[in-house]
Amino acid sequence: MNYQDFLIPQDSPRLVQGRGLDPWTYAAPIRATDRAQGLISLWQNLYRQPFRGITTDGTVLDDLYAIADEGFDVRAATTAGTALLKVLPDRARYPIDAEQWRDWYNPEWPMNSHGIRLDEADGEVRDAVTALMRTCFSDDGYLRTERVRDANLFLGELYDLRTVMNEWSYHFLLFGEPSETGPWGWNLYGHHLAINVLILGGQIVVSPTFLGAEPAAVDNRYELFRREALTGIDLMRSLPPELRHRAQTYREMRDPAMPADRWHFADERQLGGAYRDNRIIPYEGVNARSLTGGQQQHLRDVVASFLDLLPPRPFEARMRQVEAALDDTWFSWIGPDDGVSPFYYRVQSPVIMVEFDNHTGVWLTNTEPARFHVHTIVRTPNGNDYGKDLLRQHYTREHP
Repeated sequence: MNYQDFLIPQDSPRLVQGRGLDPWTYAAPIRATDRAQGLISLWQNLYRQPFRGITTDGTVLDDLYAIADEGFDVRAATTAGTALLKVLPDRARYPIDAEQWRDWYNPEWPMNSHGIRLDEADGEVRDAVTALMRTCFSDDGYLRTERVRDANLFLGELYDLRTVMNEWSYHFLLFGEPSETGPWGWNLYGHHLAINVLILGGQIVVSPTFLGAEPAAVDNRYELFRREALTGIDLMRSLPPELRHRAQTYREMRDPAMPADRWHFADERQLGGAYRDNRIIPYEGVNARSLTGGQQQHLRDVVASFLDLLPPRPFEARMRQVEAALDDTWFSWIGPDDGVSPFYYRVQSPVIMVEFDNHTGVWLTNTEPARFHVHTIVRTPNGNDYGKDLLRQHYTREHP
């Protein structure tokens, strides 16, 4: 199936009426719809809840995370962060414990006015922000964020909506004061890209993250999320029939057997999307203890494919954390497992949750999920999204 078969007609009122508008003017009639108002109300009610973290039963497990030097190059990040402060408007700066950190979203229309919009910033600010991002990610990870932003530009160019969707149509917020020893961080969010980063000395937490694309293949230049798709397929197809049956919690992408809260138009099958910081998500599918050594390696490969934003040494530390919880790690799948059809999967343990989902069209007309529309999510359960458990430990040490 080719995304070009599902393009919105160029003379569609939806496109014509949006062309040339700034993001805020474009958003106004969307925000006024009953559907958008319902979504805003739902998400803001979730946002107002005190942060606890994703759990399996409402109980946060203790002693899963520890402050440690994990080899993050904090000097380079602090240098870049300090340089950014020289050009960053004050309205983009927040205290380290600001609630705005949790108010990120992923639609293309602005849902809040926090921080600065990079499409309204000058080149000096944009360069300083991307310089900071480079110090926080691996080379491949930074390239991935560039390609997600480029895919957003591609979509804007496809429909002549560049004022709404482009490589800079994202909020940026800086939290705390760049430091080699104290906690600080930043987030960037907008259409198909939301990244939250906490830095504490030689340690970095990059979570939650939301990366997506529609279409995921940008002409002949690159295909986003191919590795996540293929490692998931490899794991599922490596399972014997009995385990495959247990892993497949629903046979259809929108299965009649699903309870009412298992599918939502904003997230479809994904459970850890925007504002779902406190969601109770029971384990499903197959436990890693049931897998052979080779199948467990496929499972590790799946998780690793989601963590390549991290620089090499923090990536290794994160994978050690994942490995330590392997016996309590679960894999579940929704949809056909033929390797061709659209699908959803989740890997979940006490210390990580990753989700891959193929979605229906938003900027394409497909009414069923398709492989060319992808959303991916990384969460750190039991209280360490946004590095909050590390922050708690830090302040307990500093102010016992």
